[in-house]
Amino acid sequence: MAAFKTLDDLNDIAGKRVLVRVDLNVPMSDGKVTDTTRIERVAPTILELAGDGAKVILLAHFGRPKGEVVADMSLKQIVPAVEEVLDHAVAFADDCIGDAAAKAIAAMHDGDILLLENTRFHKGEEKNEPNFVAALAKNGDIWVNDAFSAAHRAHASTEGLGHHMPAYAGRTMQAELEALEKGLGEPKRPVVAIVGGAKVSTKIDLLQNLIEKVDALVIGGGMANTFIAAKGIDVGKSLCEHDLADTARAIMAKAETTGCSIVLPVDGVVAREFKANAANETVAIDAIPADAMMLDVGPQSVKVVNEWIGKAETLVWNGPLGAFEIQPFDAATVSAAKFAAEQTKAGKLTSVAGGGDTVSALNHAGVKDDFTYVSTAGGAFLEWMEGKVLPGVAILEK
Repeated sequence: MAAFKTLDDLNDIAGKRVLVRVDLNVPMSDGKVTDTTRIERVAPTILELAGDGAKVILLAHFGRPKGEVVADMSLKQIVPAVEEVLDHAVAFADDCIGDAAAKAIAAMHDGDILLLENTRFHKGEEKNEPNFVAALAKNGDIWVNDAFSAAHRAHASTEGLGHHMPAYAGRTMQAELEALEKGLGEPKRPVVAIVGGAKVSTKIDLLQNLIEKVDALVIGGGMANTFIAAKGIDVGKSLCEHDLADTARAIMAKAETTGCSIVLPVDGVVAREFKANAANETVAIDAIPADAMMLDVGPQSVKVVNEWIGKAETLVWNGPLGAFEIQPFDAATVSAAKFAAEQTKAGKLTSVAGGGDTVSALNHAGVKDDFTYVSTAGGAFLEWMEGKVLPGVAILEK
């Protein structure tokens, strides 16, 4: 990964207008923020800049207003939550460009924090439209991108501004990029990747990239059924994309040429219905009853997965091993997650995980804070794992 500038490269910023792109796309219910994780992630960058006397001007999107002003997608409603997390007053401007923004910025003192209205209220944001980028750029002297989760989009506030002013990575962006570099950029070997989730179709690019970069690829979740079926084994009523059998076989063949071990379940926990505590049994992978579906990988498979984690120096994880949302089909995911957490805490493993379901699964196992790094970025994390260039990162390179 190329070097990029961070806040450590910034000096004498007192009085400077710093535009900071943050991710404030937080969950809401009844007009209240229900999870402040994303605000907490960007707090260090905001408070560091404000502490150094900068005028901190926050840029963010909220929801998908598609270039229209949508009242219930206004960022105004999250100001109280941002103030609470930062323990600092936060002013608000009714627009991110034009007079409303200019007036609010003119009223700022050194160290003040201002949140501008939803950038996606303008069509120019998602189109990265030059006139809109220029209007945003008028508001600041320096641009700090601290929104890795939006870095896979070349939007005005996530990429365009980097062409107009000095660009720096915020602390969250920096931590994310450093963790990802340890995960797949220049990892310590052996590297093991765990990829789970329901469908192979959403992760073909990911699997193709990983088999060239990792020493072992553990495939779990519904995806595993597609690979097992491709080997000619009957998976009964399990979730399976039979039309992707050729793709699965091609991935397995390519893995043989790259020296990547593909690790598939050897046993499974099967049930006749998809519900919590459904009657279930553990069977060998080639003995799934015709009227049953596999909802979790079995204990022998977990043993194999944990053996691979035990051999690994680096673990990259995206997607659960089973239907972890319903018990007892969370057993495999929880067991592997706890073992990876133990290895990490013992200093034997660098563990990087990401993607929505993965974060939920690690939370469910109670180990989210014990991994080396857990990325809350869904699409950006996945595209990075697929080996794609992220525009919001590329623009920060020195």
